[in-house]
Formats: sequence, C-alpha cells, structure tokens
Amino acid sequence: MQRHTITLDHPTDWPGFRTAARALVQADVPPQAVDWRCRADAANDLFAPEPAGETLPCPAADAPPLRVPPDFVRLCEQLILHRDPARFALMYRLLWRMAQGGTEANAARHDPLDADRLQAHHMARAVGRDMHKMHAFVRFRPVVEPDGQTLHMAWFEPDHYITVANAGFFIRRFTQMRWALLTPDASVRWDGQRLHTGPGAQRSDAPPPDAGEALWLTYYRHIFNPARLKLSMMKKEMPTRYWHNLPEAALITELAQTAHERSAQMVAAGPTTPRKAIAPLRRDSGVKGPPALVEPDKQRSHTRSG
Repeated sequence: MQRHTITLDHPTDWPGFRTAARALVQADVPPQAVDWRCRADAANDLFAPEPAGETLPCPAADAPPLRVPPDFVRLCEQLILHRDPARFALMYRLLWRMAQGGTEANAARHDPLDADRLQAHHMARAVGRDMHKMHAFVRFRPVVEPDGQTLHMAWFEPDHYITVANAGFFIRRFTQMRWALLTPDASVRWDGQRLHTGPGAQRSDAPPPDAGEALWLTYYRHIFNPARLKLSMMKKEMPTRYWHNLPEAALITELAQTAHERSAQMVAAGPTTPRKAIAPLRRDSGVKGPPALVEPDKQRSHTRSG
C-alpha cells in the first residue's frame, strides 16, 4: 500500500486540509495510508522527507462527487483548532467513512456512541471552552505608542490554536478601541479598521501593570462578598492555571483566607437602617407603577398630616 504524507502550511490550515482530504478520498486512499503533519513540525524533524516533493493523488476514474453535511464542515472547522496532533487523522477518518456510504457513513454521522464521533465532539467542546475562557480572562493594558496613540495590549496562553479564530469576538466588543492580543502561537492586532495577524509572542512583550490596574484591584477588593465565596466553584470556572495572568487573582488567596472572619463580622454587625424608605401607595391614589422613594422624616410627617 502506497503511503502519502501531507504537509499543511500551519496548524490551522483548513483550506489546505480540505483540498488534500478531498483528493485523497476521491483517490480511495484509506486513512491508515496517510500521514499528516504541519510544515513547522517537518522542519523540526531531522528524519522527515522534504515537503516540496509531495503531490496529491489523482482521483479515481469512477470517483463520485464528494458531499458532506454542513454540520460536519462546522465540526471540522472547530476540530482543526485543537492542539492534538491526531486531529487531522481523525477528521480524515470521519470523512473517508462518510464517503464509503452504508452503515459506516451512518455511524460516522449519527451514532452517538461511535468512537470517532465521540472523540471529535469531545475535542470540539474543549476548543469551545477554551474560546470562552479567552473571552472571560483577557485583560488589556494601555500602552502609548510613538505616534501618541493608545494601544491596549493583552497576553493570554490558550490551550488550543484559537487566537485568530477568536479575534472576531474582540473586534465586535472593542470595535472603537485599538488593541493587540498576544499569545505563544499567534498575535492579532486591530487598528480600528482591519485585523492584522502575526507570529507568536512572549509574555515579556506584554506591558507591565499600570495605575489603572491598581484601581481595578481596589475596586475588586471592595466588591468581594465573603459570604458568597465558593472556592471550589471558583476554581472550576476560573482554573488556577489562568491566575498568573489575572491581576485580581493576586488577591484571591488573601480574600479567601479572611472570608470566614469577615462573614462573622458582617453577621455580628446586624442590619443597617436604610437611608431611604419606600412609601406605600394609598389605595385611592389612582397612581400606577412602583412606589416612590421619600425620606423617612417626610414619610412620617405625611402620615401625621393625613
């Protein structure tokens, strides 16, 4: 059996994978005869053959047109962002099984217990969670550039190759702001009009803490409610591996250690008298809507005069 080695331009080269996979399926090349890799991996492998000599096989004369459901395309677009090197082989295996038709195709598309399908959806969910964590845990810091304009920069360490794919969220949220998001895999920069992509960066390329961050920490300390602290739930939603990039995480240990004592002090202090009281509406007032807020003294004088 002839083996085929496919070298993609970069880890998220979806167009390259799609072109190669279509050619391989139409040439009836089984998954076990294909080796997938990225150009950077090939450059680091002393025993890897030169990528320049690779050619895609010609389709079989009787090869039918290849059609896949849209949900499978969306699944692969998510899967290719996963960091597992075996993701390309998994995607091609699912595609090849669909092209075979019959029970194999039906299992690959619909069987919730199919091993390949289970693995694919598990990996896609991991990518989705990583994108959500980036939405929640990115912290921008302002930097004044040589031209006098302010650029907001942030450093983040994702689990998967999500930086470029996730840039749309930050464009929609910070359209009027010039920002740059640095990660070890890639960097993206929004100038207010266009998105620019670049190579990965180092944490030292991101700016240090500033005065605005100190103000944020003061605010975070004051809004912290010790009675609502659930440390296990916090660690589940905000895993500790993200803490070293979050300014407020420096306060978590201190605030957690004193939470019990502060809660006891809040209980011992008793209730406080509100500065304003809600005046009940009279049944014959004919006023609809929420009751008005009046000062307690005015409320008492109104009651006496009534």
